[in-house]
Amino acid sequence: MTATETRSGSAPQANQDLIYRLEDRPAPLPAIFAAVQHVLASFVGIITPTLIIGSVLGLGQYVPYLVSMALFVSGIGTFIQARRIGPIGAGMLCLQGTSFGFLSAILAAGFIVKSRGGSPEDILATLFGIGFCAAFVEIAFSQCINKLRRVITPVVTGTIICLMGLSLIKVSMTDIAGGYGAEDPGALRNLALAGLVLGTIIVLNRFGMPLLRLSAVIVALTIGYFAAWLMGLVDFSSLATLPTFSVPQPFRFGFAFDWMAFIPIAVIFLITPLETAGDLTANSMISRQPVRGPLYLRRIRGGILGDGCSSVIAAVFNSLPMTTFSQNNGVIQLTGVASRHVGRYIAAILILLALFPAVGGVLQAMPKPVLGGATLIMFGTVAIAGIKILAEAGLNRRNMLIVSISLGLGLGVAAVPEVLSHLPEVLKNIFGSPITIGAFSAILLNLFLPREPGEEDVFDPEELIEDAVGTNTLSVNIPDYREHDGHRRDAMPQAARADSTG
Repeated sequence: MTATETRSGSAPQANQDLIYRLEDRPAPLPAIFAAVQHVLASFVGIITPTLIIGSVLGLGQYVPYLVSMALFVSGIGTFIQARRIGPIGAGMLCLQGTSFGFLSAILAAGFIVKSRGGSPEDILATLFGIGFCAAFVEIAFSQCINKLRRVITPVVTGTIICLMGLSLIKVSMTDIAGGYGAEDPGALRNLALAGLVLGTIIVLNRFGMPLLRLSAVIVALTIGYFAAWLMGLVDFSSLATLPTFSVPQPFRFGFAFDWMAFIPIAVIFLITPLETAGDLTANSMISRQPVRGPLYLRRIRGGILGDGCSSVIAAVFNSLPMTTFSQNNGVIQLTGVASRHVGRYIAAILILLALFPAVGGVLQAMPKPVLGGATLIMFGTVAIAGIKILAEAGLNRRNMLIVSISLGLGLGVAAVPEVLSHLPEVLKNIFGSPITIGAFSAILLNLFLPREPGEEDVFDPEELIEDAVGTNTLSVNIPDYREHDGHRRDAMPQAARADSTG
């Protein structure tokens, strides 16, 4: 047992900022209190992708159930990560939630089915069938993470993450205008609600209190929701039709598969492990655990494997792919509770919330401009996270060529999809996704173009940049955890040197 895992009354100097260390077992009351803060910090991030996809793809009647399943699978995944079952899980206090990184690829897959006349049930069967199969890409990645260093490099990762954020901004702006199919797109009341949410987030981030910054989004959404209710824009009539309890049903909508929709999602499953590795590195630092050596690498592999297994479970129980959230690292520092046993309480709370469809029904009633005001910041942050990774990789002549061509192709196809109109239907659907065409371009150019003399542009799990994790959270400005107990900045691993925005 390491010094950081001892239960002695006198903690080492490096652990004086932690009330409960990794292997400590808090009493139920403080454990529940810490668990509630984790749930509040991540709740919006868990349910928002489902709300967006339900709105855009016209899945309204199923949204409350889908929200319940997102909470249910998040609880299961959090338990697996904290408990560590065999080689699966990081064995740390890290919360699983629905990944924003898959949004654009999932929406594209949904539109493929919809364009063929598919019903909402057909769309969901395809999304979950593809998610089930594609999750094994991440499971395989976890076992050979070091062997892909020549392919998944910072310039490739940064380009793809940047494309994720930029391609999703249209979704936010559509919600701000009133949502897809709105009767009055761009109405002043819609813009006012979105501006209220956006302004509240900005104002709360002016204050120095970490708790205010950490809860900025959920506070802003609550204020926006209340303002919309006062304006008569909230309709709770559908709540009466919802069942009292929501029972998880494996593959409730069936199982379908589509190769054209599968490829973009599989590509994202090659990127999210890098995001997870950055989160777990930051978590190890805050929890005063090693960030080098066999124990650290075992946790990275176990955490990525846990992500993949959680995504498989998510597909089985009708939810979207899962990933490790980053905002909970800020909660660990804020509360001083790093005990992985708190993860069991978090899991229990999330599963309990999942049993009541009314939770999803209330969230579904949230007006789209309220949600759009928050997601605009989120998706912009995703793009900036990609830019930061590119900056760290170094924008030399070679990298600038890779990025400019890949971004140009991805954004160009998104803006003018007619450019592919004369391609075979299979290729048109595959390369019609900005992420797919941008990822293929970045990977191929990265392999083809010669490197600059002395250039080191390879993926190293021990030198990840934590800012790459902005793709899975709506929190803004998590407290800076780079320096504690007199540690010098230059003694920290690179994974913790970037300011956290996620």
